[in-house]
Amino acid sequence: MVGRATIADLAEQAGVSVSTIDRILNGRANVRSATAARVLAAAEELRFYALPTLRERLRADRPAIRLGFILQQSHRTFYQMIAEALRLAGSENSEPVEVVVEHMDDLSPEAVSNRMLRLGEQVQALAVVSAEHPRVTHAIETLAGSGVPTYGLISELTAPCGVGYIGLDNWRVGRTAAWAMAGLSKKPGRVGILVGNHRYRCQELNESGFRSYFREYAPQFTLLEPVQTFEDRSIAREVTEQLLQREPDMVGLYISGGGMVGVLQALKASGRGPSIVAVGYEMTIHTRMGLIDHDLALVLAHPIARMAADAVAQMLHDLRTEAPPGKRVIGFDIYTPENI
Repeated sequence: MVGRATIADLAEQAGVSVSTIDRILNGRANVRSATAARVLAAAEELRFYALPTLRERLRADRPAIRLGFILQQSHRTFYQMIAEALRLAGSENSEPVEVVVEHMDDLSPEAVSNRMLRLGEQVQALAVVSAEHPRVTHAIETLAGSGVPTYGLISELTAPCGVGYIGLDNWRVGRTAAWAMAGLSKKPGRVGILVGNHRYRCQELNESGFRSYFREYAPQFTLLEPVQTFEDRSIAREVTEQLLQREPDMVGLYISGGGMVGVLQALKASGRGPSIVAVGYEMTIHTRMGLIDHDLALVLAHPIARMAADAVAQMLHDLRTEAPPGKRVIGFDIYTPENI
C-alpha cells in the first residue's frame, strides 16, 4: 500500500466497521477476543500509525489470561533466569497476560503433582519442569478434565490426554555433545556420564543421543554407566570425585543433568579439568567460569529468552484456537572458551 493506512483501510483489512475501529481508538468499545486478534493482525500488517494506542486499548478491554509455570528450585541460577524471562515475555505480549511462576524445592512426584493441581485451579494453562511419574501423569489428566492444558517445559511429559512441550530436541543435543567430545579428545578412552534423574525424559534422550553418536562414529571410546546426581550440587560433587578417583585415565565427562556447580567444584579441586573434555549444560555464571578456566570444553544451552517467548506464545495460541496443547522445539546455543 502506498502512503499511510487510514482507519477505513484498517477496518476493511480486519473485516469490521469504521465505527468499530473509531470506538476502539477512543476507548469506547469492548470487543471479542477473535475480533481483537483480527484488528491487531491487520494493524500490524498495514503498519497502522496508531498501532501502539490500538494495542493499549485492546489490552485494557480484555481480561488477562493467566499462564502458570512450575519451575525447580529457586536457588538455582538457571531457574531464576527462566522465571525472569517468562515474566518479561508475558509483559511484552500484545495480549494481556499474567504469568504466575512458582518454584519447587521438594521435587518428589507427590509434591509436584499436588502443586500442579493447586496452581491449575488458578490458571488457564500450565507448564511444568518435572520428571516423568504416574502421579504427574494423573495430575495432567485431572487438569485436562477441568479444561486446563499442561505443557512439559524443558523435559517432555506424557499422558493419554496429550501434553504440550516447549524445549530442545534433546536427542540431537546428546549427539552434538558426543560429536564435540570425540573431536576434541586427543585420544580414545573412557567417558563418564552424569545424569540428574533417569525419570527426566530430556536427560534420558540426551544420553541416548550421546551413546548413539559414539556407537555410529567413535566406537573406540568406552562409555561408562551413568551416575545420578539427583539434581543436587553436594551429591554431584561427591559422585564426581568418586568417578575421578575410580577412573584416573578418563578422557571425557558428559554432564547431562543437574548438579553442575558440584561437578565443577570437583573438577577444579582435582586439577584434572583441563585434561578432560567435559561437556555440560546451560550458560550461567558458574559454567561461564568453567569455560574460562577450561574445566569445561563446551556448554550446550537453552536460549532462555526465546524459550520463554515461545512458551507464552504457544500456550496463548492453543487457548485462542481451542487446539490441543502443541509443541515448539527450539534450537540450542553452543558456547566454547573462545566465544563467551
